Amino acid sequence: MTINILERNNVKLVGQGDRTIVFAHGFGCDQEMWRHLVPLFERDYRIVLFDYVGSGTSQLRYYDPIKYNELTGYSQDVLEVMEALDLSDAIFVGHSVSSMIGLLAANQDPARFGKLVMIGPSPRYMNDLPDYYGGFDRSEIDELLTMMQMNFIGWASYLAPIVMQNPERRELSDELEKTFCSRDPHIARQFAEVTFLSDCREELKHFSIPSLILQCSDDSIAPIEVGHYLHDHLKGSTMRIMNAKGHYPQLSHPEETAALIRQYLTP
Repeated sequence: MTINILERNNVKLVGQGDRTIVFAHGFGCDQEMWRHLVPLFERDYRIVLFDYVGSGTSQLRYYDPIKYNELTGYSQDVLEVMEALDLSDAIFVGHSVSSMIGLLAANQDPARFGKLVMIGPSPRYMNDLPDYYGGFDRSEIDELLTMMQMNFIGWASYLAPIVMQNPERRELSDELEKTFCSRDPHIARQFAEVTFLSDCREELKHFSIPSLILQCSDDSIAPIEVGHYLHDHLKGSTMRIMNAKGHYPQLSHPEETAALIRQYLTP
């Protein structure tokens, strides 16, 4: 079967410019999560938007539970999209787990990446004490996965305000809850399990692309200790602590997010 990569991942191209930015969404989301940032970059950059298989309006018929049982299944798709568009030296902006998906892809084919921007990244969500604090005990992750399986709608309404962390702006958590609920529950749960049980720490030493770590000042998913760990273990990385709180600054604080990215990209 011949696969149309751009159709599979619902790839969209906007903007103009000599450099290309690839925006990669995180778990439970889709390319709509970038809608506030795109207008701030499209005049100066060519922008690539896409949905992972199982998210947004990607082609669900291509979902393979064996392939996507590891983050490498998603990083393979990233490379296939970049190859289909003949991209090299691109700026990859990954939110949450997409930061590590981008890192895995860059380790495999570094020529396609010029810089990697990581928003709320984590190489390991689960604690490995005393040497590593990721923010979650295994029991907490298991409870989250069980809740997803038993009551998917309840899980979405419970988690959305916790990870958004902007209680005075209820519309943001409402949107996130709606986005969570629009996912296929079985695919979403598998993606959650793959995400929260992943461990990319060994991959960090192989990474050689210049990178920016955008760490929110208070993030329930990727605590500040994780940002410092990444900064310490990624050669040539820059870390910026944001005023923004929560795990979705591209939604809650798009101007600050865009300004820090532009500052990093401007020579």
